[in-house]
Amino acid sequence: MNKLQEQPWDNPRFRNWIAVIRAEKAIVRELSRALAPLGIKIVQLDILMNLHRHPGMSQHELARRLLVGRSNITMLLPQLETDGLLRREGDAKDKRVMRLFLTADGEALLAQALEIYTGLIDRVMAQSTPAECDAMGEQMRRISEMLKEE
Repeated sequence: MNKLQEQPWDNPRFRNWIAVIRAEKAIVRELSRALAPLGIKIVQLDILMNLHRHPGMSQHELARRLLVGRSNITMLLPQLETDGLLRREGDAKDKRVMRLFLTADGEALLAQALEIYTGLIDRVMAQSTPAECDAMGEQMRRISEMLKEE
């Protein structure tokens, strides 16, 4: 690069985006560490949260919500099922579709994990005013929508 050219880190958009990425990585690291004693990972927490909010969703719907491929979900579900956290039931109308439900143990683990997660969110977001939190959330939703895969 020519020394006279603007460097990316001189651009406020670049600098601020890097700050967002670093904050996300720090949160992921802290949440992973905090969930470890429960024996679950963030992706498993995402699955439990989605099944709690949308009981009976299909594996395909779950993959779409988590923005991952169906093969990723297919690999993750057996362990959760073996651990007694979820159950799969065939769809009455379409035998090819498996519906997913949390078990009582899954609900109990989710309650513990959400206590950890919400505590972390409260601690992190206490750095911002309610208006700043709303503005940050709105900006991230706009970015997500703009980059949404069809």
